[in-house]
Amino acid sequence: MKFLQPANWPRPKGYSNGIVAEGKQIHIAGQIGWNPETENFDAKDFAGQFRQALENIVAILAEAGGKPEHIVRFTIYISDKDEYNSSLAEIGEGYRAVIGKHFPVMAALVIQGFVEDGAKLEIETYAVMP
Repeated sequence: MKFLQPANWPRPKGYSNGIVAEGKQIHIAGQIGWNPETENFDAKDFAGQFRQALENIVAILAEAGGKPEHIVRFTIYISDKDEYNSSLAEIGEGYRAVIGKHFPVMAALVIQGFVEDGAKLEIETYAVMP
């Protein structure tokens, strides 16, 4: 995997501008921040649901033999931009605890809502295992 960073661009915070990867592709459906065993939201706050969604992603990735460092892209759907922005410190803490210091390309989009009542976000993930 090679991270793409034009020399004259400032380094992005918490994500990468581009990645080149070769290998086995893993596509993970949008994961929400619920407990996958009970399908209930143990966390009611944005940061708690974000961390749980990441834990769900890592569990699915492990089924293919993958690890967080194989993730090449996150697409994050949120319904409340202000809640997201006010939770950035806690989101970063949860991210580093689950994913570590690996920063794939990311996009975040504000949407109207989610199919599951109580969801605050959904994260689609693409990974490539060498």
